[in-house]
Amino acid sequence: QVQLVESGGGLVQAGGSLRLSCAASTRTSISIYTMGWFRQAPGKEREFVGEISRSGSNMNYADSVKGRFTISRDNAKKTVYLQMNSLKPEDTAVYYCAASYTWPAVGPEGYNYWGQGTQVTVSS
Repeated sequence: QVQLVESGGGLVQAGGSLRLSCAASTRTSISIYTMGWFRQAPGKEREFVGEISRSGSNMNYADSVKGRFTISRDNAKKTVYLQMNSLKPEDTAVYYCAASYTWPAVGPEGYNYWGQGTQVTVSS
């Protein structure tokens, strides 16, 4: 089992950057998990943002964030990151970190553990 805690959200102007972190608490290594990021805007369904493989050598991204967002992980620190650049108002959402036993996991149904989320607000 793993507990996930996101941090790093906040208010940023359009065109700015933020880096989210997801700290994992688990007695095992997080290298057994695919790690993903999702987001949910008010009134909308939870949306896949991207995911990173167990070793960190492979990533998948949603088309809406390709070229702007980068996922990375530090298994020794049990932490996953989401670097968000060139932010747009439509990126405003609660961002969630998730862990999966499978690769690729992609959709929310493929993930086994979730954090509580961190709010990202992008002003125009």
